[in-house]
Amino acid sequence: MKRKLLITGGAGFIGSNLARYFLQKGFAVTVFDNFNRVGTKDNLTWLKKDFSSLNVFKGDIRDAKAIEQAVKDKDIVFHLAAQVAVTTSVTDPRNDFEINALGTFNLLEAVRKHGRKPIIIFSSTNKVYGGMEEIIISEKKTKYIYRDLPYGISEVMNLDFHSPYGCSKGAADQYVRDYGRIYDMPTVVFRQSCIYGPRQFGIEDQGWVAWFIIATTLGKPITVYGDGKQVRDILYVDDLVRLFELAIAKINITRGKIYNVGGGIKNTLSVWQEFGPILEKLFGKKIKAHFASWRPGDQKVYVSDIRLVEKELNWKPLIGVKQGIEKLYHWVQDNKTLFKQLL
Repeated sequence: MKRKLLITGGAGFIGSNLARYFLQKGFAVTVFDNFNRVGTKDNLTWLKKDFSSLNVFKGDIRDAKAIEQAVKDKDIVFHLAAQVAVTTSVTDPRNDFEINALGTFNLLEAVRKHGRKPIIIFSSTNKVYGGMEEIIISEKKTKYIYRDLPYGISEVMNLDFHSPYGCSKGAADQYVRDYGRIYDMPTVVFRQSCIYGPRQFGIEDQGWVAWFIIATTLGKPITVYGDGKQVRDILYVDDLVRLFELAIAKINITRGKIYNVGGGIKNTLSVWQEFGPILEKLFGKKIKAHFASWRPGDQKVYVSDIRLVEKELNWKPLIGVKQGIEKLYHWVQDNKTLFKQLL
């Protein structure tokens, strides 16, 4: 009998890649999405083209009755539905709270009431660590680096929610962890760094790797907030999907755990000073960017220390920065007409 899998936000970037992977594996997959985000309808069309067995539940995570209906017979739940942009959370904090914090609470309560106890995998964020102002940063020619943290930020770092987005995702992060403890649910939390790859319809305030490629392709202006030396570890979506599968297969190890996950110290990139030259080489031309003020809660450096997840799950990123960016570049070029229609 097929295992039943629910993906909230399943028509989004990560969700659609995850859905396709598990459909190929023979799971009974249900995508739960409100289809409000740009690109979600096209991602659904992409999925349904090859998988007529895909189940689609149009609903909103803020609707407790809808999510109760969606989770009632599931064996595995990937909770990806979210408001994903810091800037949007600053301009509309109530909406951000209702989607991220209340929406996650709705999901957990739905699972608790049914008593079925599916595996719950939650996509959290590195923003739960806040600005990390106490960490000493060194400035190099093209990037900032941690002076004293050669492997990056580990799971023992104190939480310090900074921005409404950090607060709402941080609250959800802790609710998922605690429901696992209090109600004996098999939950796993992944605090994700920058995930990128195909099916990502990046916009200016979220999905910067994809957005810079899309903007350059369409001739749209690029704005860099800060000086472009800020560094992130980036992870190609296929590597994340593989990790999610391992988390399920090894739930006896992962149950109740929180993991930092990203590209790690070997897959870092400064937002413009290092990414700009890669783009120029791919496009074969000089690319100009406009620089603007730093955004609230923006970290000069965020690099995930992924040694715990590497050790416990025998996982590591397989797709490096340049290879992954090139893959995403080619996907954008192949779908240029679609981006022109949507953006």
